[in-house]
Amino acid sequence: MKLLRTIQLDASDSFVFDRAAAPGEWAVSGAFAFLNRDIPALPGKTRAAFRAGFLGLSSLGRSTLVQIVDATEQDHADVVDLLAAQLVGEFGAPDLVSASNAAREEVAFAASLCDHPAGVVVAVTRSVEGGSIREVFRSLRPAAQSPSRAFHFVEVVGGEQDPDEHLDLATLREGTRP
Repeated sequence: MKLLRTIQLDASDSFVFDRAAAPGEWAVSGAFAFLNRDIPALPGKTRAAFRAGFLGLSSLGRSTLVQIVDATEQDHADVVDLLAAQLVGEFGAPDLVSASNAAREEVAFAASLCDHPAGVVVAVTRSVEGGSIREVFRSLRPAAQSPSRAFHFVEVVGGEQDPDEHLDLATLREGTRP
């Protein structure tokens, strides 16, 4: 079994998102956090989280990238329990039973993204189309390492880049909306 964990290749998540996930947190897509929200009206950092952030389950922070990792059945159960508790405590789920059912579905979806080998990095791009949230996932495979590079991406699998999409990291760091 494989699941997703947050990673950080640099410190950019700490100024791109209101709350950055810590490296190594279990993660899910987390698009559910944007349901019933006016996406075009989201402020800069929240909009960045919508566009490209996975949800770290311990902190409820966002991570631009997650990594596919091997997981045990106990890890899976722990992730479902953690997400269910967060759904009740932070997202207003009416009870733990319904939250657990929703958490199982969300974790199953995250696991469905893990059809690549452990170690592959995954990114998400979200948009709103026809009133629905659309997610496109890309897997980024590390190149053969040379001593001069810590990480180098050589292949993007799945998803298309939107040429009109522009994210100005400097503007986000300054707290203004792009």
